[in-house]
Amino acid sequence: MNRDLLYRRHFIAALAAGAAAGLCAPAALAAAAAKPVILVVGDSLSAEYGLARGTGWVALLEKKLAEEKIDAAVVNASVSGDTTSGGRSRLPALLTQHRPSHVVIELGGNDALRGLPLQNTADNLKAMAQAAKQSGAKVLIVRMQVPPNYGTDYAKRFAGTFASVAKDTQSALVPFLLKGVADAADPTAMFQPDRIHPKAEAHPAMLANVWPELRKLLR
Repeated sequence: MNRDLLYRRHFIAALAAGAAAGLCAPAALAAAAAKPVILVVGDSLSAEYGLARGTGWVALLEKKLAEEKIDAAVVNASVSGDTTSGGRSRLPALLTQHRPSHVVIELGGNDALRGLPLQNTADNLKAMAQAAKQSGAKVLIVRMQVPPNYGTDYAKRFAGTFASVAKDTQSALVPFLLKGVADAADPTAMFQPDRIHPKAEAHPAMLANVWPELRKLLR
C-alpha cells in the first residue's frame, strides 16, 4: 500500500477517534450540569439554630430527595439572624458560585422582629427573586407570618408582602413555613425556650409545608 495513502488512513482514523471523544466529553458535562441544584437562602429557621446538625428541614429535604429518587444537590446558604437585606447582598455571589437551578428564599421574619419597613422587605425579596430568575433558576418564596400581638393590620400586610412578590415575579409560594407548628393547639410545645425557634420535632412539618411546592418545580 502506498505510504501516503496509509498515512492518510491513520490520520483520518485518529481524527474520528478524537471527534468521538470530544462528543462524549460535552455529553458527560451536560449530564452533570442537568443535575438540579437547590439553593436555600434563609435565616435561623433554615440554619438549624439550636438544633443538632442534620435535624433541620433543609437537611431533611436532602433525605426526602433521596427517598423520592430525585438526583439533586442541596446547598444551605442560610445564616441565623439574616434579613432580606442581608440575603439580597449575599445572593449574587451565591448564584455565581453554585449556579442553582432552584432558589428557595426563606427570609423576612427578622425584618419583622426588627421593625423594618415592609416596603424594604418587599423590595429586597423582589430583587432576590428577579436576580435568581435572571440566572436561570426557578424561585420558591417561603411566606412567614407574625404573631397577633403585632396587630391585625400589620400581620395582614406582612403576610401579603410575600404573596405580592411571588405574583409580581411569577415565583412559587409556600403559604406558611410554620403551618402546623406556630398555629398548633399548644404551639409552645413545638418551640425552643426562646419561643422563636422550632424544636427538631417541628422540622418535619416545616419540610411538609415546603415540599409540595418545591416538588412541582422539580418536575
